Amino acid sequence: MTIRSVTTAALLMASTSAIAQVETRTITFENEGAILSGTLYLPEEHDGTALPAVVVTGAWTSVEEQMPSVYAHQMVAHGFAAFTFDFRGWGKSGDLPKNTRFVESPAAKTSDIRAAFDVVATLPEVDATQIHGLGICASAGYMVDAVSGNGTVKSIGLVAPWLQNADLVEAVYGGADGVGALIEVSRNAEANGGKIIPAAGPEGAEGVLMPIGGYYYEQDRGAIPAYDNKWNQAGWEGWLTYYPADHAGRLTHPLAIVHSEAAAIPQGVKAFLSGFAGEATLQMLEDVTQFDFYDNPEDVTRAADAMAEHFRG
Repeated sequence: MTIRSVTTAALLMASTSAIAQVETRTITFENEGAILSGTLYLPEEHDGTALPAVVVTGAWTSVEEQMPSVYAHQMVAHGFAAFTFDFRGWGKSGDLPKNTRFVESPAAKTSDIRAAFDVVATLPEVDATQIHGLGICASAGYMVDAVSGNGTVKSIGLVAPWLQNADLVEAVYGGADGVGALIEVSRNAEANGGKIIPAAGPEGAEGVLMPIGGYYYEQDRGAIPAYDNKWNQAGWEGWLTYYPADHAGRLTHPLAIVHSEAAAIPQGVKAFLSGFAGEATLQMLEDVTQFDFYDNPEDVTRAADAMAEHFRG
């Protein structure tokens, strides 16, 4: 494995992109019997030239209008078309099997990303030989799995990736006993048709997936009208037994990662790269939190600049 590191100073010098003026087009597509809703982003007054494209996916529980849209605008500023969408069971897209919504299903979301790549490759505005994948936070693992073995995709980038393995799952979710308890919650919820709780709430709130305030709870940030702010307890088992940090051996595409020691589980990046045999660029920014990567203009711009450079090859 070859890893190229870039210093924060170098990134600051490169951080010059502005938010693009864009045109958008709604695109619906089918996957496994459900209709998904997505958005194609193009430069304003696009002349019809086929552009390189980036499929952008976001953090768990998110909808396309949140951080995926932020990075889609950045990609357009760099001369790419961009495509975002709502996963099955979330936002404007149709349901998962059994009419279940708000389940964080790694398998379903990975399948949806593959379907998105397939539809993007058919669009007349897109150069089908220049399609890339950009996964943010939880969807980084889904993106790795969707890109692995996929000849439609040229390269992959991950921003603030949440790449967990069994050890990290136990460290985050209360050890083996905590994980076991949540899996039992998951099975009970699934047996009873699901149980919906708020996804985000104020710091210290009870009965909430993320009782931490911040991005998802602030109306001028992630708490936008399009955000479902729901979590189905039936999704715990699939999430807690999903170990994308162990999946590096599946991936052969050129890879770029932007993360920070101040963001969520940077240990997962180290674990992933230890098993990656391909070409990787790793850029660790200083003192950037997980939520900063979602919408803080300076940090988003630096991460997006790095991704665009990588995708241009």
